[in-house]
Amino acid sequence: MTVAIEVANRSGAEVDEEAAKELARSVLAAEGISEGELGISFVSPAEIRELKREHLGADEATDVLAFPLDGREELPPGVPRQLGDAVLCPQVVGDAWRQPLVHALLHLLGYGHGAEMEAKEGAYS
Repeated sequence: MTVAIEVANRSGAEVDEEAAKELARSVLAAEGISEGELGISFVSPAEIRELKREHLGADEATDVLAFPLDGREELPPGVPRQLGDAVLCPQVVGDAWRQPLVHALLHLLGYGHGAEMEAKEGAYS
C-alpha cells in the first residue's frame, strides 16, 4: 500500500500539486511512513486566517497550519492511518512553499518545534 494524498486548491493561485505530492511522499518515506492518507489544501489568505483564528485563537494570516490525526499512534490491523491535513496559503508562502509543507508534515507526525524539527526541515526542504 502507499500513502494516498488528496490535494485541494481553493487559493485562487496556481500551485504545483504534483510537486507537493512528491515532496510529501519523500518526507513521509524518509520518516518510515509507507501507508496512510494525507490531505494537502492550498487556501486563500482569508481562509487560512479564519482557520488560525478558529483553531489557535490568533487573528492573522499564516503560511501553513497542520491538523494531525493519527500521527504515529498504534492502529488496529487493517485500519488505514489518517495522517491529517496540511493547509498552505500560496499568497503568503509564494515560491518558498517547500519548507512550510515539510514543517506541517513533521507536525502531522508528532514533531514539536525545536532543534530536531529544524534539522529535519533543513534536510527535507
